[in-house]
Amino acid sequence: MSESLRIGLLTHSVNPRGGVVHTVELAQALHAQGHDVTVFAPAVDGQRLFRSVDCRFEPVPVGPASGDVVDMARSRIAAFVAHLSPRVERSRFDVLHAQDGLGANALATLQQRGLIAGFVRTVHHLDLFADPQLAAWQTRGVLAARGVLCVSRLWQQRLQDELGVQARCVNNGVDLTRYSRRPDAHDSALAQRLGLRGGPVFVAVGGVEARKNTRRVLQAFALLKPALPQAQLLITGGASLLDHADYVHAFRDDLRDSGLSEGAGGDVVITGVLDDADMPSLFRLADVLVMASTREGFGLVVLEALASGTPVVASRIAPFTEYLDDDTARWADPLDTASIAQAMQQALDPARAALLRTPPAVCHRYSWAASAARHVDLYRALCIAPARQSKLPEDFTCPPCTSPSAGRTRPKPAVTRHRW
Repeated sequence: MSESLRIGLLTHSVNPRGGVVHTVELAQALHAQGHDVTVFAPAVDGQRLFRSVDCRFEPVPVGPASGDVVDMARSRIAAFVAHLSPRVERSRFDVLHAQDGLGANALATLQQRGLIAGFVRTVHHLDLFADPQLAAWQTRGVLAARGVLCVSRLWQQRLQDELGVQARCVNNGVDLTRYSRRPDAHDSALAQRLGLRGGPVFVAVGGVEARKNTRRVLQAFALLKPALPQAQLLITGGASLLDHADYVHAFRDDLRDSGLSEGAGGDVVITGVLDDADMPSLFRLADVLVMASTREGFGLVVLEALASGTPVVASRIAPFTEYLDDDTARWADPLDTASIAQAMQQALDPARAALLRTPPAVCHRYSWAASAARHVDLYRALCIAPARQSKLPEDFTCPPCTSPSAGRTRPKPAVTRHRW
């Protein structure tokens, strides 16, 4: 094998979700280290990747997402298969690496058909699927991989316990040239566009979702408002392929009942997905990042906020407890609204911001260059390992036992364990 690797990275969207950002940053770092990298992502006609990349990007043509998540997932897996089948026959990739279940199921199908010898899968987190087909695809996308990676010890242990998979950890990172305390002319323009009015600004990233705990964050903010009349809660992001309609409806009821105003210049500002160029300014404008999630793969925006000098509120649960400490976060019980409110109030202490005049040590420990080097070491171990054909057919379905979404432990599957 030559020193330079030919790598294909698959991600589920062109929009900025954590796993997609991870893919783009990893691709850039691998490219900078001299590897030949192509990023593949489903895209409707005219869509572009949320950030330009120096390596190659190939959109995988798909139609608009339907309201039915199962049909959407099936069509996007099929689109990956159709796009990649001729591609892998004429271009010999050293590594094909899926960052989510859609790409992983497409690669599992190509592996089953003998078009590729195997693939790598990164599990950022496992979703809680009530639908058996979605649960089956999630399981197949992990078990069929020759090598499984994850971004925290939490999910490394969960994969072992729930699926019998021995995963290797790879780190996330933060770009300290992109995220910093240094002000930019874009900052004031964004503040004006969002209607920020000078009071403390609490930012929650990820949109309105149960996993992001947005309803309790809103309720905690409402508890603080009497003492902080100029405070604003800014909720950004939320580009998801999953259906969060019921949770959004409940959130809307909470917002109406709270008496808080909504919209640019209001108490609560819901931006949707911001332009990628806005994100460094957003973190500088924020007084506090509120990351009170009930479940995360890692929480990449935490590093980006800290690098920007923004204090962080985080749930006192793994994976946050793996890399944050009392100096870098104010801790909250994500199931206790009063605890979230207290942590938000404490994070406003000027002493917290003073601690972040320079990026804390955690931002230097987690770099994309180090992540890329770790990936390459694992890729090389995989590429020289004997190929193994998947035992999981294309029509794989979950065995008649409880799934992780039911909240009970799945019996160990009767498949070969993944060892590197």
